[in-house]
Amino acid sequence: MSAEPTRHVAIDLGASSGRVALGTVAGGRLTVEVLHRFPNGGVPVAGGLYWDILGLWREVLQGLKLAGQCGEVASIGVNSWAVDYGLLDGHSELLGGVHHYRSPRLNGVMERVRARLGDNVIYGATGIQFLPFNTLYQLAAERPERLAQADVLLLVPDLLHFWLCGARVTERTNASTTQFYDPQTQDWAWSLVNAAGIPRSLLPRIVEPGTDLGGLRPEVAAETGLSGTRVIAPATHDTASAVAAVPATGEGGWAYVSSGTWSLVGVESPQPVLTDAARDLNLTNEAGIGGTTRLLKNVMGLWIVQECRRAWNADFAALYADAAGLPAGGPRIDPDDARFLAPGTDMPQRVQSYCRETGQPVPQSPPEIIRCVLDSLAYRIAEVLDGLEAVTGTAIHTLHVVGGGSQGDLLNQLTADATGRPVIAGPVEATLIGNLLVQARAGDALNGTSIREVVRASGELQTFTPAPSRPAARQTGPEVTR
Repeated sequence: MSAEPTRHVAIDLGASSGRVALGTVAGGRLTVEVLHRFPNGGVPVAGGLYWDILGLWREVLQGLKLAGQCGEVASIGVNSWAVDYGLLDGHSELLGGVHHYRSPRLNGVMERVRARLGDNVIYGATGIQFLPFNTLYQLAAERPERLAQADVLLLVPDLLHFWLCGARVTERTNASTTQFYDPQTQDWAWSLVNAAGIPRSLLPRIVEPGTDLGGLRPEVAAETGLSGTRVIAPATHDTASAVAAVPATGEGGWAYVSSGTWSLVGVESPQPVLTDAARDLNLTNEAGIGGTTRLLKNVMGLWIVQECRRAWNADFAALYADAAGLPAGGPRIDPDDARFLAPGTDMPQRVQSYCRETGQPVPQSPPEIIRCVLDSLAYRIAEVLDGLEAVTGTAIHTLHVVGGGSQGDLLNQLTADATGRPVIAGPVEATLIGNLLVQARAGDALNGTSIREVVRASGELQTFTPAPSRPAARQTGPEVTR
C-alpha cells in the first residue's frame, strides 16, 4: 500500500438523493467524507415524469468545488441508478429531458415488446429480468422523430462523465442493465438491437470499470479548482459499486442485499446463468467488477416505507420502535405487486387494500403498517435466496446487507429470522466505498490489496443472528417468479 495518501471523489446519484464524497486511501484503509448532499426525485411535467438532470449537474459542480478546496484529487467517478439515459444530437447537445423510469409513458410497453419479440429471444440474448422500465422498453416508448435526431445514447452516469471530460462511452456494469447487452459476448446484443429497431449508431463503445476516461474539461477544472484530476469510470451502476464493497471472505456461500429504495438480492457468479430455471425465476445477469456476474433479483426495498413516511410526516424512530414491539405472524403483502411501484401519498391505503383483498387482517395504525411492510420485505428476500440456491446449486450460509438499509436493525433482524441465516450489516456507504476503491485500484493506490480487504479493515460491521426456528412462510401473493 502506498505510503502517500491518495484522494478520490465519488459522485453517487440515487433516486431520492445525491452525494459528492471525498475518499482518502492510506495505510490499507479508506476514510470517506461526504462533502455535499442534495435531494433528487422525479419532476412531473405535462403528464410525464423526468429527472432534473441539469439541477443534478449544478449540484455535482458544487460538490466538486468543495473537493477542490481539499488538496490534490487523483480522480473522479460517477455512479447512479440504472436504465435511464440522455440522448445527444450530432452537436453533443442534450435532446429534451431525461425520462424517469417510473414515468407513465411506459405503461403497457413491456407487454407489447415481449409479445412481438418473445421472452425466449429477449432473455436468451441478455439474461436480464423483465422489468417494465428496462432501457429496451424505454426506447420502444420513444417518439421516432426524437430517435432520428439522436446521435448517441448515454446512460445517466455516462452522460455526467461526458460533461466532465468529453468521453462518449458506456461503462459495462450499467450497460448490462439495459436488456440489450449480451453477457456472453460482453458486447451489445446486436441481433436483439436489430430486432427491436434500435438504431445501432446510438450505442457507444463499452468500457470496463476502472477505465481512465481522460482529464477534466478545461472549463470544469477552472470552475472547480481541480487540476490534474482524471475521470475514472467506477462500476457506474450503483448496485455494482455496492457489491464491490461487500466485505465477504471466500469465493462462495454468501449472498448480498444492496438495501435502499430497492433491495437488490443476489450472489456473485463467475459466469452468467442463462438456464430455463433462471428465466423462470426472472433472475437477472448483470456485470460486476473483475469479469464477475451479479446474479440477482430486484425486490422492492424501502420505497414503500419512504412513501408511507411522506404520507404521514411522522417520527419514524418512534414508529419503528412501536413496530418492533408487535408480535410476529401478522399480515404480509407482496412488495413487488404493481400497485406499489408508483409514487403517492396513498401508499398506506394501498398496503391496507392488498391485505383486505387477500383476506388477511388489515393493519390499521402506522406501526402496524410499517411492521407489515418490513415483514413482507424480509420474507421476499428469503424467497429469492431459496431460488438462488436452487438455480446455482450452491448453499448460501451468510447474507451481507449493505447500503443505507443496513442501518435498519429491525429489518436486519426480521431478515435473519425469515431467511434462517446470519445477517452481516454494513458498510452503510457501500456504493461510495465501491466507487472510490475501484478508482483507487485503477490508480495503483491499493498496491495489490483487494478491495474487500480494504473494506473489512475500514469499518465496523454488525451481525444479526436468526431466531432458533424459522417460521413457515405464508403465501400472500405471487411466487418468486415475479
